[in-house]
Amino acid sequence: MSTVERGIEDERRTAERAAAGEPAAWETPLPQWSIEEYGEEAAEDADFARRRREAVRRDSLWREEPAVRRRLPDAVRTSAVRAVIIVALTLCQAVTAFLCTLAGSWLAFPMVLSSVASTVVATWGVLDVWVTRQVWVQRNGVVSQPGSTARQLRRERRQALKAA
Repeated sequence: MSTVERGIEDERRTAERAAAGEPAAWETPLPQWSIEEYGEEAAEDADFARRRREAVRRDSLWREEPAVRRRLPDAVRTSAVRAVIIVALTLCQAVTAFLCTLAGSWLAFPMVLSSVASTVVATWGVLDVWVTRQVWVQRNGVVSQPGSTARQLRRERRQALKAA
């Protein structure tokens, strides 16, 4: 039975219990001895927890949220992904070189040399992201035109200076 089928089955059982008048597991009230022992706050906490569970059940699994920042341009995103992959491989290579050195393996010296070369390539990759971003902003960035309000304020300032 798949997860979806189990979820559908659970919902069906819950609906049958509700139709029969049985309270759901989270709707069972606290027994009187519990309220006497732990006080009214326990009852309020249980009520809050029950309402919270019901609210969570009503919410959907997938919730759309507006993006906080704009998406990176394609060229910048491509170079960033490339840089992350190169840096990750370089780190793996450096760890391997370190472990080979500790083990006294013959592979240690070639791995250290290739780790140095990979570090140079990783530095280039990170700089490539920065340069690509700068180039993109220069070519496609915000067009620097003063807004109408700024233009109007400058016009008023010039008129005030002329009048003075």
